[in-house]
Amino acid sequence: MKLVRYGNPGKEKPGLVDADGRIRDLSGVVPDIGPAQLGAAGMAKLRKVNPAKLPLVRGTPRFGCPVNGVGKFVAIGLNYADHAAESGVPIPKEPVVFMKATSCLQGPNDPVMLPKGSVKTDWEVELAIIIGTEARYVAQSKALGYVAGFAVCNDVSEREYQLERGPQWDKGKGCDTFGPVGPWLVTADEIANVQRLAMWLDVNGERRQTGNTKTMIFNVAKLVSYVSQFMTLKPGDIITTGTPPGVGLGMKPPQFLKKGDVMTLGIEGLGEQRQVVVPFKL
Repeated sequence: MKLVRYGNPGKEKPGLVDADGRIRDLSGVVPDIGPAQLGAAGMAKLRKVNPAKLPLVRGTPRFGCPVNGVGKFVAIGLNYADHAAESGVPIPKEPVVFMKATSCLQGPNDPVMLPKGSVKTDWEVELAIIIGTEARYVAQSKALGYVAGFAVCNDVSEREYQLERGPQWDKGKGCDTFGPVGPWLVTADEIANVQRLAMWLDVNGERRQTGNTKTMIFNVAKLVSYVSQFMTLKPGDIITTGTPPGVGLGMKPPQFLKKGDVMTLGIEGLGEQRQVVVPFKL
């Protein structure tokens, strides 16, 4: 299934995308797409639904983040060997874990706002994992069973805040609008091999990132298992898993986002995003 949340910010309704790519309204079946719907019982209920019998959503509504009630937005850094190389750092021996503020979550096509005074805002196409079952000290061999699905994420980053203003990455990762996720959550059963997905990102129509999840240093199962050793993962939690090479910081000379730039990005089987960069506004 492809599960969506559509409508104006704060008023999104649950939906699914049918086999013809049309949005069907799920609000008569479930109140939202959130933790209660992502577990085994919730998913079983949704799988029994006949999409053809659901109301068709007309027009082209805005997509919100496909999951509501996200408790934790966990991120993994330097998880592609070639991205680590362009960043000038050694390949990590263990996953680099940091947090993105849940307040930065937004829809996949909502504008990205430059933080006040920012001159080093950057792009990062990433695969996002959405947890479906509570996970604590999970074995790697069983970790994929705790995953509800996957989505596209743009791990937008302010590099000065991240790298030049102390050792903690979080302050450069959680600014408002820095977490576009979607357009939809694709349930895990629809992805034959999550470690064989092509991914890309363009800025103003020019290719910046080209990659594939097969080049991850730590794969999805390893990441779910690893993170669950340090914190309990709850249904609805998101883990965004690192980016391939081609970020602005790694260009020679570095290039960063400015007002009016347009980012388009996508992952095979998971859909595409588009964001216009806008100036800071309270």
